Amino acid sequence: MATIDDFRKLDLRIAQIKEANDHPHADKLVILTLDLGDRQKQVVAGIKNYYSKEELIGRQVVLVDNLDPVILRGVESQGMILAGSDESILAIVSPDKNLKLGSIVR
Repeated sequence: MATIDDFRKLDLRIAQIKEANDHPHADKLVILTLDLGDRQKQVVAGIKNYYSKEELIGRQVVLVDNLDPVILRGVESQGMILAGSDESILAIVSPDKNLKLGSIVR
């Protein structure tokens, strides 16, 4: 079971998707360029079957900002965006109002 101290270790930030590109080595992955206001990050996400690139660009998302980078099918991912899913739907977690990029999610 996770404690509140475990949750506090996560650095959740508001970011905006600036670019969405097909992953060259995976059918279900997209490569996202995220703007946090003071910097950008690249994230690889398994959302290609649920969102078009056009739907993604400009959207604000919640980013787990303090994950160690990982290589996914040959491409570096520098974080993770939050999403929920059930058997047939995947939904990206987004603020219901636009927030300043880089804002902390609590």
